[in-house]
Amino acid sequence: MTTSAPAPALRMGTAAGRGTLLAAVLASGMVFLDSTVVNVALPKLGQDLDANVADLQWTVNGYLLMLAAFVLLGGALGDRFGRRRVFLIGVVWFTVASVLCGLAQGTGALIAARFLQGIGGALLTPGSLSVLQASFHPDDRGRAIGAWAGLSGVSTALGPFIGGWLIDALSWRWIFFLNLPLAVLVVLAAVRWVPESRDENVSRTQGPGRTRRRFDVAGALLGALALAGITYALIDAPARGHTSAPVLVAALVGVLAAVAFVLLERRRGDTAMLPTGLFSSRLFSVLNIFTVVVYAALGGFTFFFAVYLQNVVEWSAFRTGIALLPMTVLLLVGSARAGALSARIGPRLPLAVGPVVAAAGLLLLRSVGPGASYWRDVLPGVLLFGLGLTLVVAPLTASVLAAVQDRFSGVASGFNNAASRAGGLLAVAALPLLVGLSGGGYEQKAALTDAYRASLLWCAGLLLAGAALALVLVHRPPRAAPPSQPCHSMPAATPPR
Repeated sequence: MTTSAPAPALRMGTAAGRGTLLAAVLASGMVFLDSTVVNVALPKLGQDLDANVADLQWTVNGYLLMLAAFVLLGGALGDRFGRRRVFLIGVVWFTVASVLCGLAQGTGALIAARFLQGIGGALLTPGSLSVLQASFHPDDRGRAIGAWAGLSGVSTALGPFIGGWLIDALSWRWIFFLNLPLAVLVVLAAVRWVPESRDENVSRTQGPGRTRRRFDVAGALLGALALAGITYALIDAPARGHTSAPVLVAALVGVLAAVAFVLLERRRGDTAMLPTGLFSSRLFSVLNIFTVVVYAALGGFTFFFAVYLQNVVEWSAFRTGIALLPMTVLLLVGSARAGALSARIGPRLPLAVGPVVAAAGLLLLRSVGPGASYWRDVLPGVLLFGLGLTLVVAPLTASVLAAVQDRFSGVASGFNNAASRAGGLLAVAALPLLVGLSGGGYEQKAALTDAYRASLLWCAGLLLAGAALALVLVHRPPRAAPPSQPCHSMPAATPPR
């Protein structure tokens, strides 16, 4: 029988406990800030770098692609080589890539730096929570994670104010440079207070009481290649033509890589990055399809909304940044209550009603135009959209975890996190193609207005499809799961967890 080495038992009231919590919160804050304000910065950086629509898409998707593909691998690396070590590597990597983003003099350099930033985020994102889980005494662990969630939510709420002000007062580059002083504080706190921990059941060599497990690097690379090929085909199709050789080759590579990924994971069984046995649970499969659909709607909406408010409605970056603030507040205040409701009545009704309410909000926001009033034209739609998401996020998280055995809870949560990012990635890649927006169209008011209104119809349709899926196929999990904080990527609205 194998046992893990006892983790240091930090207490909340100690200097080490407070320092560990500080490091985790600040590191998460770096990621959350970028997730909140990058969409808001798109019009300004597009103007500064003479970017076209495809460049803006890759600015968002380069980061999401790497994060979705490698976040599971990042968590596994921390378990094996040390959670603090991989966490610190992720912080430094993310920060260096952030500085490169801020220094970029062209779209090619910016997109490359965003790819690198996504890899750093894949190392950092799972580590910010796993160090708390592994380091705190069981009696204080819930309080520490709750404090992390609450303080991270505060950083998300502050993001639009800080980011929008930086974009207007200085430059879009400063939303990336801001990560540098935050990273210095994180590294100092982590080196001083965060204890090292790892899963002692995983060893590079076989020995007494130890098991040999190989990293599924091939699976991670195939997953990344599948997403990259499909994303490239969708983004480049308007410029190159749907039947051009590069687009067809990219699509074929993406599909073949996806098939190879499934076959590889099935052959490796429980040692795979994504054990395919998880999908023997119909509920787990349905919930992840639901996740992709709903988060595609969220990602597509926030991508178009931020650009539309600045380039057509002519709002400042600061005003645009705070336009979605009520949605964030609703998620922070209402997620625990929604989780408790789901625990009492089951997830089916919240997951069916929430997307319908959110879709109603999007349909209201289609009427926003030049001279729009925030209180009359924008706030009602944002409130409905935020209320709908609030009904969805916590019940979805709890249901995903309840749909699998306890020993797979980590990989299930990680895969669902990746599914949410993949949904946003595919929406940002596909929607401009579907609504006919390409080249410099985002700078032309008439073209952007038509694309914006059409995109919100697509997003509302996705939400209604998700509602139908939940109503027909989602039922109460076989065991109850406690309401939890969201663990999903919420671009420009709530932090990735």
